[in-house]
Amino acid sequence: MGWQVYRHDILIGFSNVSWLTGLLGALDPLMEAYNESLTHDRKFYAQDIKGSIAWARANKNTGMLTEEEFKEIARGFGIVEDEWDSDEFQIKPGVDEDIHTANERRLGEVIGQDIAGKLHTGRSRNDQIATDLRLWVRDQLRDIQEHLEHLLQAIISRAEVEIEFIMPGYTHLQRAQPVRWSHWLLSYGFFFAADFKRLKNVIDDLNICPLGSGALSGNVFGVDREAIGRELGFKGLCWNSMNAVSDRDFLLETMSWGSRFMGHVSRIAMDLCIYSSQESGFVKLSDAYSTGSSLMPQKKNPDALELLRGKSGQMHGLLSGFTTTLNSLPSCYNKDMQEGTPSIIATISLLSDSTQILTGVLTTLTVQPAAMRRALEPSMLATELADYLVKKGVPFRETHHISGKVVALAEAQGKGMDELGVAELEDVDQRFGDDVVVACFDQEAAVEKRTAKGGTARESVREQIEVLRQLLRTGEMPPWKAFSSS
Repeated sequence: MGWQVYRHDILIGFSNVSWLTGLLGALDPLMEAYNESLTHDRKFYAQDIKGSIAWARANKNTGMLTEEEFKEIARGFGIVEDEWDSDEFQIKPGVDEDIHTANERRLGEVIGQDIAGKLHTGRSRNDQIATDLRLWVRDQLRDIQEHLEHLLQAIISRAEVEIEFIMPGYTHLQRAQPVRWSHWLLSYGFFFAADFKRLKNVIDDLNICPLGSGALSGNVFGVDREAIGRELGFKGLCWNSMNAVSDRDFLLETMSWGSRFMGHVSRIAMDLCIYSSQESGFVKLSDAYSTGSSLMPQKKNPDALELLRGKSGQMHGLLSGFTTTLNSLPSCYNKDMQEGTPSIIATISLLSDSTQILTGVLTTLTVQPAAMRRALEPSMLATELADYLVKKGVPFRETHHISGKVVALAEAQGKGMDELGVAELEDVDQRFGDDVVVACFDQEAAVEKRTAKGGTARESVREQIEVLRQLLRTGEMPPWKAFSSS
């Protein structure tokens, strides 16, 4: 016999099995908890109220609400919002499934159900949550944009003040060439500048209004969607109602931006972990962003940097998870989309906190220029020898080979390249002159030779600082001068 018909007497003795309650007509309490979203979307209470007031105004303008009814709804929502703000809002478990039902239920208690019951006319929770999400994410990203601006300002300030500090530049984690500490800082400054510009685009792209799209097919009462959008601060409309309620690409774009940004954060955090180690000692982290060991009192752990590095993995996971959730969904709204709410809340929290933590680290760390100087090995000037011969007309491929011979000679004799005499250098190649030691073995001079735009010479670095300043002032990088066609 199949389980096609469920009888109450068959279920006797199984009343504690949660799934069976659904068979008896009531919603399974486990399903009730599984289904509710108020745990997360309560964060959108202000946006939900703002959208509801705009919706009520639109219905008033079409004659679906009287002026007095609209004013009462607006007054009631003022009380409801104050309760949320003061943490006095009383949630009713089993009744308040989400922020929309909670706000509307409380509105009815404040002003009476006869008026509050008219609020939802022509509206669906499908376009309501789409609107709440766009408003909330927009507000949060604007805050993150401000945090990112502070991060860039911290980088610019340090780069300007500490421009004289010279340190090893690394490739493959090997000492490569001398660079200015400011040049290294600005290398990440330009990563974050690109993030700053991209974030502006993300905010701009999501700032369109879905409200008035209904469940999927639009609104039958002729509401003025453009007026609603203007009231809510949107720049335009979602032009297809089915698309409006099903689009969560703006969440993916936010997470994708966050994933790329946190990738940059993880890289600077890794560099600073190395630079703050006892082996390097280039920087000393503030006690505000590091801790000691529970066993070894001599240790100072770069916890903030390690957490920033680790959080980048969490950000990548949030993006991957929600991308998979949206994959292959049928058209219009589906309950799977509800999983975007905890994901975007976690994303925003992670990005906001990480940006502020990194700013704090960079603002409070102490630079150790003497340690940087001690790490500048003579072998880092091997390219200077090659460039010296290039200026005498020797092809670079040949000079590279000759410079390598000098490095090998110094290593064989157990001394630095700068300790080799002119005669020893001439034995390697007769084209080395008496001025070779002065011309090549000076770390400061090597740095100052890199005068092309983007280089590590003092004036080049100052120009980069000004470029970032202009970005913060105008939102744009300065354009290149037009190239001559001649």
